[in-house]
Amino acid sequence: MQIPLIIALSLHVLSSSFWAGSSFTLARTGGAAGEQLFGPQMGAAVVTMLTGAYLGHSVHAGTFGTAEQILAVGALAALVAAAVQGAIGGRAIRSLRNGKADQAGARSRIATAQRIAAALLAVTAVCMGAARYA
Repeated sequence: MQIPLIIALSLHVLSSSFWAGSSFTLARTGGAAGEQLFGPQMGAAVVTMLTGAYLGHSVHAGTFGTAEQILAVGALAALVAAAVQGAIGGRAIRSLRNGKADQAGARSRIATAQRIAAALLAVTAVCMGAARYA
């Protein structure tokens, strides 16, 4: 039972570090190279959520105390971050690739999506840290 938890936790930490780190970087750089990182970010988001769900089910099943409530807030923030990146950023990237949008406007929307996601992922990280001591 320990090996699957170790693997899930390792994948969760690695994928979430990439997802959040790339979001913070793209937010700071105005979405530069956002098109190249969109796929890897969404892949990392999926891995993060799947491993987080597995960890929540394995470690916190049957309880919904303070720690679990804090983790739920963090999970919700992560879900909203992925939705914002996928909807706003993805739409802007598709517009750029299809040539249907002006470059400055699309880059602005990508940067906005990354800034919103970065703030939400910061909330998620704080929740994960705080839940340990709740």
